[in-house]
This record gives sequence, C-alpha cells and structure tokens, in this order.
Amino acid sequence: MGTHKDLDIWKESITLVTDIYTITKKFPDSEKFALSSQLQRAIVSVPSNIAEGAARQSDKEYLKHLYIASGSLAEVETQIIIANNLVYIEKQDIIIIEEKINILARKISSFIKYLKGISK
Repeated sequence: MGTHKDLDIWKESITLVTDIYTITKKFPDSEKFALSSQLQRAIVSVPSNIAEGAARQSDKEYLKHLYIASGSLAEVETQIIIANNLVYIEKQDIIIIEEKINILARKISSFIKYLKGISK
C-alpha cells in the first residue's frame, strides 16, 4: 500500500489549500487575523489529518483522523459561506470552491466507508 501522497483525497485537499490561500489573500486587511486565518488553519488541517491518519498503525486511528479531516472540511465550508455573505469572495470563486469542497467531502466519506468495510 502506498503513502498518503498516493491518495486522491490528499492530493485534492492540497489543491484546495492553495485555492483557499489564494482566495483569502483578497480578504480585507481587517480579516487577516480573523476569518482569513481561521479558514487557512481549517483547510490545512484536512490534508494534515489525512497524512497523519495514513501514518498510524491501525484502521481505528486512521478513521479517527479521517473524521477530523471531514470535520475540518465542514468548518471550511461554513467559513466560506460566511465570507460569501460578507462579500469577501467573488461569485465565480464561491461556486468553484463549494463544488470542490462537496466533491472532496463525498470522497472522504466514501473512503471512511471503505476502511470501515475492510476493518470488520
């Protein structure tokens, strides 16, 4: 079995990190240590937890980290909605980001179901 770097969910989450950082650069300076920083920490948590889980010795620990990654992704989704409501994000960017978040959330969920199935 390969490493976390071979997982599509890890690769896609790394791309999403770059996307979020690009978007948050456009936020007002007043948000630098608030919503912008919170979004960046939450999105970095996604691939970090996928990687940490993959490095663990048991499926139970792996699943725990995948659930944390999934929770962080839900946090990002919520913060993106808030940023959109505050008109910090352009409409075309919000559509693309929300779609990427939804696709990644489904893939993480599918991977969790897969791991649960093989760990029985």
